[in-house]
Amino acid sequence: MSQSESAGPTDPRSTRPHIVLVTGQAGAGRSTALNVLEDAGFEAIDNLPLRLMPALLAAPARESPMALGIDPRNRDFSLDAMMDLLRQLAAAPDVISELLYLDCSTDVLLQRFSETRRRHPLAPVDQPEEGIRRERDLLAPIRNRADILIDTTSYSIHRLREDIEKWFVPGGQHHLAVSVQSFSYKRGVPRGVDIVYDCRFLRNPHYEKPLKALNGTDAAVADYVKQDTRFADFAQKVLDLSVYLLPAYREEGKSHISIAFGCTGGQHRSVTMAEDHALRLAEAGWPVSIRHRELDRQRIAEAPT
Repeated sequence: MSQSESAGPTDPRSTRPHIVLVTGQAGAGRSTALNVLEDAGFEAIDNLPLRLMPALLAAPARESPMALGIDPRNRDFSLDAMMDLLRQLAAAPDVISELLYLDCSTDVLLQRFSETRRRHPLAPVDQPEEGIRRERDLLAPIRNRADILIDTTSYSIHRLREDIEKWFVPGGQHHLAVSVQSFSYKRGVPRGVDIVYDCRFLRNPHYEKPLKALNGTDAAVADYVKQDTRFADFAQKVLDLSVYLLPAYREEGKSHISIAFGCTGGQHRSVTMAEDHALRLAEAGWPVSIRHRELDRQRIAEAPT
């Protein structure tokens, strides 16, 4: 990778709006870069018409930074309009703006278009080389203005993600969000979960009359479930596995992992385990959200209409 003489990654503590313009050669990784920035907390907008930029910049500042994909295929794209935009952003004292340019060698771009069987957007169907040449010539002045220039010729997707995160993610580290949920096997395993634990071996409060109408968020139910002699070992082993796996998933480039705990009714044992595991992960420093599918369904059903 090479970069221009910029000062490096923007200070994430700045309170000024932060805008990253993402452009470059088709096939060089622009879409991947936008996805990485979106995973890092940027509001990502791809293929934004340049004529809409003034209105976007005039809108009230947002808390989250923005990543804007600029596509030469856009019908109102022009070199003059793009250079004017760069000058406006550079002159704006209340905005932090950076231009990220993705480049790649012609040979590798030809290989990528061949592998995906897509034609180059600026070329006739049977002349991808011509499209690459046209686009390279068109974008040359913009490339020269880049704050950060990444040549992806020898890059894998993982290497590109690492470089994007080095420049734009606070601390240079990819963030992995973790969601923990409980569910009832009667209604099936939730769609899209990554890891599932079956809690039906634990003692069941359902058969205790004072506890039947309560759920795992109630202390009496949680205490009852945790009195099972197998609970402590199970909870610790699950935590150990999560602590082992989550950093590996983060290094692999995942942005979200969902962990689900199931029991028969989704009211007691799975809720207790989900609450316990989410708390332990939060204490270990992981950003965690929690959801109880069956309890949420029950609340919605009981809500006044």
